[in-house]
Amino acid sequence: MVELIEAAKAARTNAYAPYSVYRVGAAVLGSDGRVYTGCNVENVSYGLTVCAERTAVVKMVSEGCREVRAVAVATKDGGTPCGQCLQTLLEFALDPADLKVCCVSEDGNEKAFTLAELLPHGFRSELKNE
Repeated sequence: MVELIEAAKAARTNAYAPYSVYRVGAAVLGSDGRVYTGCNVENVSYGLTVCAERTAVVKMVSEGCREVRAVAVATKDGGTPCGQCLQTLLEFALDPADLKVCCVSEDGNEKAFTLAELLPHGFRSELKNE
């Protein structure tokens, strides 16, 4: 998990957050063993803002991997992913009770959760058109 946390911290330095000034970096470990990173990219039209976690997942999927094994998120205060990001992670999690999400603050405080703890009532579809 140390490598994942360091990757999330590094990704955070690339965040574009002129409106909220809340920089976020994320790293996901894919089932292929690769680490995919992302940062938040804000837009003056707030609804167009893209979160760091979703950026990392999109990069993972675009590279051909379809399963998240672990997640690290770096923020100023150790904040957890938003609901939209949690639902996105659930889409690519084999078992939400086994998917670890580590949140780390600038001062190094780490909090670990499972995806199931953060999103206890997430939903899935049985329809998969791969």
